[in-house]
Amino acid sequence: MHLFLIRHGQSYVNLPDWSGTNWDQPLTELGQRQATALATWLPQRVEQAAAIYASTMLRARETVAPLASMYGQPIRFDDRVREIGNNRFDHTPWGVDDQPGEFSSFWASERPFAPVMKEPLSETLMHFRARVGAFIEELAEAHAGEQVLVICHGGVIEFAFDHIFNIGPWRRCEVWTHNTGVTHFEYVEHPRREVWRLRSHDSIDHLTSELLS
Repeated sequence: MHLFLIRHGQSYVNLPDWSGTNWDQPLTELGQRQATALATWLPQRVEQAAAIYASTMLRARETVAPLASMYGQPIRFDDRVREIGNNRFDHTPWGVDDQPGEFSSFWASERPFAPVMKEPLSETLMHFRARVGAFIEELAEAHAGEQVLVICHGGVIEFAFDHIFNIGPWRRCEVWTHNTGVTHFEYVEHPRREVWRLRSHDSIDHLTSELLS
């Protein structure tokens, strides 16, 4: 399987001066142009996609729409690739009316077993990693030999690295991805050796200087 993890375009929550409380915000005008550029460029590099998955959050939905149109593929939305803190500890997503308003006072990697939101039912960093890992393992089994696109979030890509590289609970390195940056992993059947290959990370050839966030 060739797995392409793609961060959404710039959203209002990515703006440094954003102070809104509703996390599920749409793309900015720049984010929309990034999504259009991605949809034009990626099919030239990845000609076929057996499946296109996406986070159920609005910024991912708006990013995946032009891409799915270019491929002529339906979108398979999945709550497991929502950004960290947007699900409860049982992996179900928060609703519009019960979304916690604040993160906990510590950075998630400092206390990986504590709720990341100021809400007892919030997921922890390790809950988040578990749902991302379960999603990836399911894809590897379901899409052997195929190319799969996943439009998700920066945190999901970070923890895909942690899962695939088998990193422990206390992280020592952040994995940074630009908006609409593309990360390419390959899953191969090699008994008694590594089964994952990192082909590339944060490919942004489609982003001109005007489109870089």
